[in-house]
Amino acid sequence: MNSNITFTAGEVKNPRRNVPLSLVLGVAIVTSLYLTLNIVYLRALPLEAIQSAPEDRVATAAASVLLGSIAVKLVALTIVLSTCGCVNGLVLMGARVYYAMALDGLFFERAGKLDPVRHTPTASLLMQCAWACLLTLSGRYSDLLDYVIFAVMLFYILTIAGLFRLRRTQPNLERPYRTFGYPVLPALYIAAGTLVEILLLIYKPNFTWPGLIIVLLGIPVYFLRTRRATSSPRN
Repeated sequence: MNSNITFTAGEVKNPRRNVPLSLVLGVAIVTSLYLTLNIVYLRALPLEAIQSAPEDRVATAAASVLLGSIAVKLVALTIVLSTCGCVNGLVLMGARVYYAMALDGLFFERAGKLDPVRHTPTASLLMQCAWACLLTLSGRYSDLLDYVIFAVMLFYILTIAGLFRLRRTQPNLERPYRTFGYPVLPALYIAAGTLVEILLLIYKPNFTWPGLIIVLLGIPVYFLRTRRATSSPRN
């Protein structure tokens, strides 16, 4: 999730340079590794073996051909280490989102409090932990992945659409870094993302529609909180 660096962009030193650099380097490294691994798979395995790999574990099948029986344990260990690193980054960055939302009056006020000793959004981390545990107990990994892909892409589309709105409504707003390929690339992403969302709703309705409903439930909560914020007396 290389794009998660944007979750903490407000706390990054020199965001004009470091945020775009992080995104470009992250995408380049991940893309290079992905292409390299797929070349290895194609060289190590025939196409039929790739198509019929047990539980779609192509990496394990390729590693067993190259390294022998110990490959299964090595791949499993690599996956565990990779998962721990990924979860660590997602947990820490995700909690900062709730923290920032709380500061803007868009989430529970408690999430916007920092621990006085560690200076971390402890309440936000605990809320995220509770919600993650609930989701984990609700279904299989593949089901949760479908939920996440649909919801995340929906907000990516809305975020990029916000670029067009801000350029139109606030043309003089300070912009620490430019959007590469604007307006063509952002428009193409919105079109492609919208197509993927539609296909997910059509072909995986059991998972994507509930995900959409969960997202839409946030709309009345948003208006309720903003109404309370505007109606509450100020000192």
